[in-house]
Amino acid sequence: MTVKDTKFDELLDFPCHQTFKVMGVAHEELTIKIVEVLQDVAPGDFSPKEKPSSKGKYKSVSISVKVTSKEHMELVYNRLGAIDLVRVVL
Repeated sequence: MTVKDTKFDELLDFPCHQTFKVMGVAHEELTIKIVEVLQDVAPGDFSPKEKPSSKGKYKSVSISVKVTSKEHMELVYNRLGAIDLVRVVL
């Protein structure tokens, strides 16, 4: 997954906190992997909020991340999207 030609720099004042919603397979490792990736690209204290899907096959994880630039935000999207259990990053 590659994010290109985004308008983040026109829409946001950096640095700022942005909430990412990550949807993936309902596996115990999903949130752990998300936090591990974020500690690598945007270290901080994270308080992920999990919500299971109605049938329990998937779950969403909402997490606030401090991003410092358009490129940083694109890096976060790309790295989260590369996690094997992740299906969508919003």
